[in-house]
This record gives sequence, C-alpha cells and structure tokens, in this order.
Amino acid sequence: MTMRFSSIVFCALLSCQAFAGEAVPNAEDPVIEQRMNKLAEDLRCLVCQNESLAGSRADLAADLRREIREQMHAGKSDKEVVAYLTNRYGDFVLYKPPFKPVTFLLWLGPALFLAVGGVIWFFTLRRRRNLATPQISEAARQQAAKLLAEEEDKQ
Repeated sequence: MTMRFSSIVFCALLSCQAFAGEAVPNAEDPVIEQRMNKLAEDLRCLVCQNESLAGSRADLAADLRREIREQMHAGKSDKEVVAYLTNRYGDFVLYKPPFKPVTFLLWLGPALFLAVGGVIWFFTLRRRRNLATPQISEAARQQAAKLLAEEEDKQ
C-alpha cells in the first residue's frame, strides 16, 4: 500500500514540472533594468552605508532605484543620473568619490599614515641602536683598562 502511495505522489510531483513556465523578466525594459542594476552596484545605500544600492532592501534604496529607472526611461545617461544623485545626496552616495579638495584626506590618508608610521619606525630603530651601543668616554676607558691590568697582576 505504501509503495503505491509513494508512486502516486512521485507521479504527481513529476507532472507539476510540465506546468512550469519559462521565467519572464519582471522589468518592462530589460536593457534599462540591466543598466540600472550595474549603476546601482556602484552607488552606496544611504541607509545601510556598507551595502550597494542594488543589494540593499531599505525603503530609501528601493525609492532611489525607482528614481534611477525613471531617469533612464527619460533618456538620461548614466553620468547624468550619477550627477543628479550626487547633487541631491553628496559624494557620500558614491563608493569611489572624486579626487577633489574635500576628499583629499580620504584619498591621501592611507599614504599619509603609512609615511608617518615609517618615519616614527625609522627614528625608533635609530634611537634603539644608539641606546644599544653606549658611548664611553676616554677617561672611563682608561680607568677600565687600569682596573683590568690590576686584576691581571693579582693573578
């Protein structure tokens, strides 16, 4: 009886595949949707801040994706869309902000920290080397030689 029941269930599940259709894209225009997804990967979600606009599930991210889609339908290029978003939200929306006076520290900061660290390391090693080899005056050297000579005479 169980063998017959499992056969019926198997056949029923197998027949479900016959009704499965081909996946249809959700977007009205797949080309614009592809452009929007590519552009949204390079933009930061303003709510999540560590996620791209494409991967974020925040409501603001969905609104921004819709806004990008509408602007692309209006015929704007990717640069124009990015310019619109940076004018509205600032350079923070970009994962790669432009090199300008406001972002100098952001771009040059790692090299600056590396250089300062290298200088500190150099002077620390130099000071340690000078401390490792003590400087002995000539008078102290003569006194040590005299003490050693007296010690040798005793033996």
